[in-house]
Amino acid sequence: MTGIEELLLSRIRDVADYPEPGVMFKDITPLLADPAAFTALTGTLSEIAAGTGATKVVGLEARGFILGAPVAVRAGLGFIPVRKAGKLPGATLRQAYDLEYGSAEIEVHAEDLTAGDRVLIVDDVLATGGTAEAAIHLIQRAGAEVSGLAVLMELGFLGGRARLEPTLGSAPLKALLQV
Repeated sequence: MTGIEELLLSRIRDVADYPEPGVMFKDITPLLADPAAFTALTGTLSEIAAGTGATKVVGLEARGFILGAPVAVRAGLGFIPVRKAGKLPGATLRQAYDLEYGSAEIEVHAEDLTAGDRVLIVDDVLATGGTAEAAIHLIQRAGAEVSGLAVLMELGFLGGRARLEPTLGSAPLKALLQV
């Protein structure tokens, strides 16, 4: 395990039985509260952005905003929020996706992404991959290219990577931690 992995893991708190019995929730708020850990995280993610040739960073609601915005600033790139449906004013592109028990929709402003943009998607956790897959489709529908997907942690047992690899094509999927 590398030094950054140890630092990040040491600042993630396990919360048993949240949000329902049997679930071990990975709480990143202690990591965000530690300036050294948060700086190391955003620095590492901004290096990934540079390595993928990204021109913009997309952050997925909600914790992807917390991570993606400082990554974009550090990398000197624009930041684009991908929101739950109905949260953005003006013209949007919308993408539906399935959840374990139902469905949801996400949106992006139609004019925020254009042909020629190379977009790094940033989020806190890769679980089943539904939201990330929907974001990939939104980015592609806008005419932009996905340069990669970067997450703080991947919950490998939920199969998100296998779901996303066909959609990502040759764009890398980087998880700083495997849980």
